[in-house]
Amino acid sequence: MTATLSKEASRRAAGVTSSSKRIAVVTLFPEMFAAISDYGITSRAIKQGLVELEMWNPRQFTQDRHQTVDDRPYGGGPGMLMMIQPLREAIAEARAWADCREAGGAGCKVVYLSPQGRQLDQQGATALAEGQNLVLIAGRYEGIDERLIELEVDEEWSIGDYVLSGGELAAMVLIDSVTRLLPGALGHAQSAEQDSFTDGLLDCPHYTRPEVFEGRQVPEVLLSGNHEKIRRWRLQQALGRTWQRRPDLLEKLELTSEQQMLLDRYQQELDTGRDD
Repeated sequence: MTATLSKEASRRAAGVTSSSKRIAVVTLFPEMFAAISDYGITSRAIKQGLVELEMWNPRQFTQDRHQTVDDRPYGGGPGMLMMIQPLREAIAEARAWADCREAGGAGCKVVYLSPQGRQLDQQGATALAEGQNLVLIAGRYEGIDERLIELEVDEEWSIGDYVLSGGELAAMVLIDSVTRLLPGALGHAQSAEQDSFTDGLLDCPHYTRPEVFEGRQVPEVLLSGNHEKIRRWRLQQALGRTWQRRPDLLEKLELTSEQQMLLDRYQQELDTGRDD
């Protein structure tokens, strides 16, 4: 029995439906993904059948007794590259599982986590959540052979302009950001809608009990019970915080008349406070 059939049998036994989001990860370190599969929102989504997460290790597809998965790059230079043969076979197995075509699925998209890719943001996470099933390639060493990228990879994604030891952490970030956007994944339907970046703004400040902590009081409007005033306050705070911390985000937005008025008022109140 092949690895794909084994995973499919497990899937049927668990009663998972074809509507689940399938995410396959090709990685040399599948154990790392217990951090998200066993804890938090992703773990709950897996148990609810909203998402399926499976790992394929290229070492299982090697052809030598040492399970070699890396080799020196042509032209010299430091570091090693992941070998084509075991990596491509692992991708093929992962793609066959994620395609899900036998159950009427829409196929899958192969994503390589790379610092050269498009930087992941909320808009990108939403597109990935709403799109096809995913095969994520978590590279190691100096990366993977360019020909394999040309032949197998649909998109490259990055989580920032910095270097990691491998693609596993980036893959986990992508999986978490995608999973929380799946319908039913969050405990409260409005949680995803109110997250930072969902509407292009940073989130507003939040408070819980006690009302006073080390002399600092919860804003009175949040204790008023007036839902419209609370909504406007939160929107104003989100606008002001974005203006102060991420003005580049505001440049991408076309503010409504209400948003512009609230931002103007925030700026005026800030200037007044400085004058005092």
